[in-house]
Amino acid sequence: MLTDSILTLTTFVPIAGAIVVALLPRKGRIIQWWTLLISLVTFALTLHLPSHFVYGQQGFQFEENYSWITSPAIRYHLGVDGLSMWLVVLTGFLSVIGVLGSWNVIDKRTKEFYFFFLIQQTAMIGVFVALDMFLYYGFWELSLVPMAILIAIFGRERGSKTALKFFSYTFIPSALFLVAILWLYAKTGTFDYVELQRALTTNSALFAPEALWWVALAFLVAFAVKVPVFPLHGWLNDTIYEAPTAMAMVVAGKLGLYSILRFNLGLFPAQARIFAPCMITLAVIGILYGACIALIQTNVRRLVAYAMLSALSFCTLGIFSLSLAGLNGAVYQTINEGLTGSAFLILVGFLYERYGTYEMAQYGGLAAKLPNMATFYVITALSLVGLPLLNGFVGEFLILSGSFAPHARWTALATIGVILGAAYMLWMIQRIFYGPQSSLVIGSTAPDLVAREYLALVPMALLMLIMGVASPLWMHAINEGVSGLANSHNSSPALLHSRAVANTSATLAEER
Repeated sequence: MLTDSILTLTTFVPIAGAIVVALLPRKGRIIQWWTLLISLVTFALTLHLPSHFVYGQQGFQFEENYSWITSPAIRYHLGVDGLSMWLVVLTGFLSVIGVLGSWNVIDKRTKEFYFFFLIQQTAMIGVFVALDMFLYYGFWELSLVPMAILIAIFGRERGSKTALKFFSYTFIPSALFLVAILWLYAKTGTFDYVELQRALTTNSALFAPEALWWVALAFLVAFAVKVPVFPLHGWLNDTIYEAPTAMAMVVAGKLGLYSILRFNLGLFPAQARIFAPCMITLAVIGILYGACIALIQTNVRRLVAYAMLSALSFCTLGIFSLSLAGLNGAVYQTINEGLTGSAFLILVGFLYERYGTYEMAQYGGLAAKLPNMATFYVITALSLVGLPLLNGFVGEFLILSGSFAPHARWTALATIGVILGAAYMLWMIQRIFYGPQSSLVIGSTAPDLVAREYLALVPMALLMLIMGVASPLWMHAINEGVSGLANSHNSSPALLHSRAVANTSATLAEER
């Protein structure tokens, strides 16, 4: 049956398509059409998950769990729950949008681009579905390679340097993450997520609290860099600017935020509670810092990068509020950021195709010439600033409401980020589309949106509205996925363990 192997098919259809891309001739648009077909098939396969998801069923669904390597004990274990299911669907959806957005932009070395693009899809889906830590780590590391290569090949100004910077930032913490995984295996004899979770919950005497603290920290740093969490965001600005649009859409947020939820909160609830005050502080700083730097940008592509930092910091705030509403909001906002942030990048790319510049000062009065594009820009901007009835409002409201009771002062500061977000987004819209027409706009004969661009933008705009007014369609599964995480942080064993680790840390500090 399809259900028995749906996750394997969804994960590996893109890489099978990549192998075919490597064999296709560089003639016409055959490579683009083939990649679009594979992306559509992958997206169709992801839709099998929500259509057959059993609400109320505990644990993971669509599981595939087979012995892979006997020694060390590595299993081929895949599965999804409400936490990961919609992220898999989002990845499949954005792969189609990425192909449409790259159709005319990537006109040289198309074979290399679409080959690595499809490998990236396999890596990302694999991260969301892998339930064996060794298998997960393989997909996690694989996700770095296509991105770095494509930045090096297609970077606009400093491609090779930016690729090295991105790879260094993300690979070095991942090496420490691997050491932490191996330590857990040495203690438990398994890489399986479910077995590790059981061992950490029921056999806490097996682990020294201070050692477990360091292991949890290694996990957290590796994931926080990938989000990125302030001040580990040094790679983000250049990467968003240099990366092809289709790759910039997936470079930040989803993998890191999901991994924090799944592994830090899922495996180390007591340690996550200890880290929470620090992470909340960094999240609020990231919200305000990203918004303030976005306000002074003159380059719209770099504005996107800092807007992402601010928006993703909201997700970090929701996660470490450790409340059910905050966790629900963090997951929902992760999906929102993947959708709306990608729409923003696609629109910026379409503008660059026509005018060849990201500098806002060179635009002005563009709405008179490109009214349809202006409409999509406004819808996307209003979604990003959290206008009620659009998807961004739901996520922000849940995060702020879930964070306010335990962290009122920090949450109050975070709300300033909402105001600043509205300021830089509306300022950007005003400068580019309204006011007197610039000489660049007056002398241009660039067309408004064409059919291919409508195919990319209309579904995204509709989803922004539907997710704003019908959020329970998504929230039902998400709530089931994160309720266990919230319960583990409100249970007495976790609190007792947290106090024990905190006391141990205090004792160690006194001894030093």
